[in-house]
Amino acid sequence: MSQVVTRFAPSPTGFLHIGGARTALFNWLYARRHGGRMMLRIEDTDRERSTQAAIDAIIDGMKWLGLDWDGDVVYQFARAPRHREVAEALLAKGKAYRCYATAQELEEMRELARAEKRPPRYDGRWRDRDPSEAPAGAPFVIRLKAPLEGETVIEDAVQGRVVFPNKDIDDFVLLRSDGNPTYMLAVVVDDHDMGVTQIIRGDDHLTNAARQKHIYEAMGWETPAFAHIPLIHGPDGAKLSKRHGALGVDAYRAMGYLPAALRNYLVRLGWSQGDKEFFSLPEMIDSFDLAQVHRSPARFDYAKLENMNGHYLRDTPDDALFTILVDTLPYLEGGAAMLAALDDHKRGQLRAALPGLKARAKTLNELVDGASFLFAQRPLPLDDKAQKLLSPEAKARLGALGPKLAALSDWTAAATEAVVRDLSVELGVKLGDLAQPLRAALTGRSTSPGIFDVLEILGREESLGRIADQSA
Repeated sequence: MSQVVTRFAPSPTGFLHIGGARTALFNWLYARRHGGRMMLRIEDTDRERSTQAAIDAIIDGMKWLGLDWDGDVVYQFARAPRHREVAEALLAKGKAYRCYATAQELEEMRELARAEKRPPRYDGRWRDRDPSEAPAGAPFVIRLKAPLEGETVIEDAVQGRVVFPNKDIDDFVLLRSDGNPTYMLAVVVDDHDMGVTQIIRGDDHLTNAARQKHIYEAMGWETPAFAHIPLIHGPDGAKLSKRHGALGVDAYRAMGYLPAALRNYLVRLGWSQGDKEFFSLPEMIDSFDLAQVHRSPARFDYAKLENMNGHYLRDTPDDALFTILVDTLPYLEGGAAMLAALDDHKRGQLRAALPGLKARAKTLNELVDGASFLFAQRPLPLDDKAQKLLSPEAKARLGALGPKLAALSDWTAAATEAVVRDLSVELGVKLGDLAQPLRAALTGRSTSPGIFDVLEILGREESLGRIADQSA
């Protein structure tokens, strides 16, 4: 058996959207599972809409998700001479022909089809005519001589056996009148030349598979295996679109999701392995099988993604998570300002606070938000809940606490906790009646990592200063 080769072939007309990312992941997993290769091809034949910025965004998104590819990136537009060569070869074999139908004639065909309530198709008028009948110098396209009878069968790993009556497939264009190849031709030539053995793509391409199979057969080439995966739908069951929210992989990074969590969420969109939810990368590779890809569309669920991301945040070792957080700061809300303020002292404080911060966060943005107290300037801005906690009685208690903490020789979480507990007993109040106003004074909020950890992380001078700012 020849080596398995898959490919991911996005069009660079925008960012790497979430459906494309899942297609790339499925191709990557299939290739890795079978010890094969995954190629990356940029389908940049639409010169007006293809941009370098989009190419960069696709490659950046792939790298961020941890999906590497084999060999150099293939650019489809650069291969146009090869595509033309194959069109000419088909012409020479009698498997294709020059069509001189004018734009007006094609429009008349469409109008007739509409009037007869049937799909518009080219009527084959130049299929068997001699090119010498064409007006001198008239423009022409090259069309494939598609089979007129019988049926074309696609044995699809996901969709099952799909049958297309050949009478419904017209003689489609391979080469336009300006000499440029069509998408249909370019894809087949590239997949053949790249040695692709397994095509995994969205099921919106399923009808293309029959046409493409005709090109393979006309050239005498082996047709790759097909797997057409259902598209991703929004929570409302409609095809995922901009109105459902963020679509680009870059947007998910900016929303504070971890690449490992997004990978795990995407692999579970339309593929299942019993009730198992969480997969390490080696487990994904070992388990991935096209037979377990569902035929029906998967629904994108932000709440599920967020919960999965929270699991990954808590599960990631602190040193690794700290590296990820710092690397991602430029993309996060408020992250650039935090990065600018991240000197060695602040870096140490943020790392120390991470265990407490990640216990309460589901995204890196929530981590950044939770860490904002470390970077706040005195006097701290207080949110509404914090202001309510700092009643006159609470401020008086903080006034009594300040000197007792200042007298400590050993500034640790355990030592500060002992002082706060002793004072709460002395004042005859519950621990929370002292600890909650203390939290508000130190962080400007009603929630934070453990308050005694906060005291230790902020340090003696900053902690005492913040307490004094809010004392009666």
